[in-house]
Amino acid sequence: MHPTTQPPTIEDNDHKLRQIGKVLRLIGWLGVITQLGLAIVAAVLLLFAIAGRSFNQAAANFIAPGAPVDNFGSVTTPGLGIGIFWAVCGIATLLFTAFLAFRHTLFARRLRHPSTERHPKKSDVMQVLRLGIIAGFLGMAFTILGSGTTLGVLLSKAISQPQGVAIYDPARIIRPLDVFVAMSNIIGVTAHFLGTIASVATVNWLHRQ
Repeated sequence: MHPTTQPPTIEDNDHKLRQIGKVLRLIGWLGVITQLGLAIVAAVLLLFAIAGRSFNQAAANFIAPGAPVDNFGSVTTPGLGIGIFWAVCGIATLLFTAFLAFRHTLFARRLRHPSTERHPKKSDVMQVLRLGIIAGFLGMAFTILGSGTTLGVLLSKAISQPQGVAIYDPARIIRPLDVFVAMSNIIGVTAHFLGTIASVATVNWLHRQ
């Protein structure tokens, strides 16, 4: 005769719930710290990029004291506004995924409640995780578009720079504004990638429980 398998006891269920709660709490707080922290860094770089006009005016006075400041300060980079737009979309999506990560910590807290009626359903947890995965892919798409646009601007400027262009044609200068927008988008890609990987790994782990 084959030995019969024993049904899971209350202690086993409690241990599994505690384990799931610990994982959700760990993933949740790591997601909040990572997503929110990188979103702040990307936003600060983007603010520096938007405020780069004043920096360029001061740099123009230092590089060419006799040159008119308005000519240097009024220079705009064609196509850079698109990169800024996608960076803003990526940062907004990062804030949303940070909120979803915070919900994981709330699920973990409810799992520690002694009353089973307060415990979240597995389907609710999986739904939030899947929503985080979708948001992560959308955020990566936004920031990849922004990175491609901004790097294309930088490449076109680098190729079209003859010797002495920094003095005679300030429109072709690779400014800190351009680099900050590129860095903001790249940070967004990294943050969304890490968040998506964490959500996919958590979904696969919960399926085996």
